[in-house]
Amino acid sequence: MGKREEFSKNFFWRFFERTCAQMVATVVGIVLARLLAPEAFGTVSLINVFIAILQVFVDSGLGNALIQKKNADNIDFSTVFFTNMFVCTVLYIGLFFAAPLIAKFYNNPDFTKYTRVLGLVLILSGVKNLQQAYVSKQMIFKKFFYATLGGTITAGVVGIILAYLGFGAWAIIAQHLVNLTIDTLVLWITVKWRPQLSFSFKRLKGLYSFGWKMLASGLLTEIYDNIRSLLIGKKYSEADLAYYNQGRTYPSFLIGNINSSINSVLFPMMSKEQDSVEGLKAMTKRSITVSTYLLAPVLMGFAAVSKSFVTLVLTEKWLPTIPYIYIFCFTFMFSPIHTANLNAIKALGRSDLFLKLEIIKKVVGITLLLISFPFGPLAMAYSALVASIMNQVINSWPNKKLLKYRYLEQIKDICPNILKAVFMALCVYSVNFLHLNSILTLIIQIPLGGIIYVSTSVIFKNPSFFYIWGMVGPKVNEVLRKFFKRNKTNS
Repeated sequence: MGKREEFSKNFFWRFFERTCAQMVATVVGIVLARLLAPEAFGTVSLINVFIAILQVFVDSGLGNALIQKKNADNIDFSTVFFTNMFVCTVLYIGLFFAAPLIAKFYNNPDFTKYTRVLGLVLILSGVKNLQQAYVSKQMIFKKFFYATLGGTITAGVVGIILAYLGFGAWAIIAQHLVNLTIDTLVLWITVKWRPQLSFSFKRLKGLYSFGWKMLASGLLTEIYDNIRSLLIGKKYSEADLAYYNQGRTYPSFLIGNINSSINSVLFPMMSKEQDSVEGLKAMTKRSITVSTYLLAPVLMGFAAVSKSFVTLVLTEKWLPTIPYIYIFCFTFMFSPIHTANLNAIKALGRSDLFLKLEIIKKVVGITLLLISFPFGPLAMAYSALVASIMNQVINSWPNKKLLKYRYLEQIKDICPNILKAVFMALCVYSVNFLHLNSILTLIIQIPLGGIIYVSTSVIFKNPSFFYIWGMVGPKVNEVLRKFFKRNKTNS
């Protein structure tokens, strides 16, 4: 199987998995948003600030080291598995006893029991993490589909039932736990890898030399990403935090299936090409252009329809989320530059450089955050946008030397896609001036955006469009051919 075919096959399964999961999660999130008060979402978000930081010790570092290592065997995987389980247990015990302090920090005694129950995700993640690393290493992303979809659907049903019965924040907590439990069980059943009773301190030391820098980088990122939630929840209100998080959540949902699919497949693919600078540059360039081609119209289009979407789907109690949706749609539109450049650096084994970049970016981001903090949550969101723009330059800077691929060259490569997306979004937004009801407005806006974007891609012969069509076109034609052949036989 060629590199393009291998990437296409694994990207398809990862994208299919993320798309289905995000669709289910979006529907469940909408239903929960209608059933629960904003404060319930804010409560769980505040607890997740601490759990997400601890989660980095499970999800980052050694898992990435296993993927990056060329000849990782079962001894390596087993060593990391037992290490992870020990770390997860220690982390949960620490969180259990720290729960009253978290409740005191937020002046809410209920946070103690919320934290202790939701914190169980740390133990579950320790079991799941190695299965995920094995699937990524072996490039068998089809396995993720069954696990993710099973967990998302089951958890969604449980969360909606509990929300309907009036359990409030417990409904969201139960959803998280059930999702991860089912996901882990299905992955454990479908993936053949099992840990063996072996442990090597020598192997652990070798993996740790790469992994600790990735762990430190992930820790910095997670603290930085969650510090806004912590500050908003402490200084302002839980409702303010809910509006901020909801405004970030939906753009994040939209990019999640595309960006995470490419990210998951790209890192192991790039690791195989770590000895070829030209090969890495070509993959980085292709990743940036194709990802932007897919992401830009989705995010710009969602920003254009956000008023109709929020009014119709979430109800008017969530209207304060609209400004945040605008900000984060624009912020996430440039995520392919971050993803591709950082994956290239990781694939080259430069975790030291990766860590240095994270430190620089976090200093810049926290400085902007502290400047914006006194002016409210909206100003803090704008500071995240400014930081993201500056981080593009920082992330791409090393690849000017490593890959001979400068930031200005990267911007030049994605400009056609960005301009088409912005033009499409302006056309879609103009429908709002017809002053139709929300349902009719959305019915017109969504297909209009798709038609305009695809049409301009064909007219201006966009390379990314034809690259994507080259991957999916033959499969679509094959499905249609079989469909018409079956119908002809039946008739």
